[in-house]
Amino acid sequence: MTTFALIHGGGGSGWDFHLLVPELAARGHDAVAPNLPITDPAAGLAEFTDTVLDALGGRTDVAVVGHSYGGFTAPLVAAKVRARLLVYLTGMIPAPGEQPGQWWGNTGFAAPKGLTETEQFFNGVPPALAEACQAHGREQASKEWDEPWPLPTHPDVPTRVLLARDDRFFVPDFQRRVARERLGIEPDEIDGPHCVPLSHPGPLADRLVSYL
Repeated sequence: MTTFALIHGGGGSGWDFHLLVPELAARGHDAVAPNLPITDPAAGLAEFTDTVLDALGGRTDVAVVGHSYGGFTAPLVAAKVRARLLVYLTGMIPAPGEQPGQWWGNTGFAAPKGLTETEQFFNGVPPALAEACQAHGREQASKEWDEPWPLPTHPDVPTRVLLARDDRFFVPDFQRRVARERLGIEPDEIDGPHCVPLSHPGPLADRLVSYL
């Protein structure tokens, strides 16, 4: 049995994975989805990493999944636990020494225009579920925005990039380019929007388990 460490994105919480966790359990695997201390102005990437490590509680057969902004924390956890797998799920792929606040300009990210938050992140998610996710959102007051990403290179861990075909925030062509430039790999694809753990938890669980 593998334990999936599910790391949420900016302004999010472990609740974002509440549909994915039972799908993984139904396939014979455990999962942890902690709330990163994003509301704490004193917390940064080290504290985010420690929070995930605490949730893992010493488990050794670990697959790490970083969703969106969670991509800055996921490889740090993967390096610490010598993970069997690292997945960037519609995720931000950091470069050594890069601050999260620099990533947007460094990658040439172009913000979507003319779309509401719901249209950017939750297209294809049932409206009530999208509203519930927004209600569980938290203010990102932590200090990691200006912290250099601390690893000298990407961790030596089997790595996948999984993009969502209907993502309107990190659009597929953008994700493909960043994955090629930063990791030298071609992303895999799954149906769904940026918040694919809410829209397609079953197919997502199938894909994650297939990587093991």
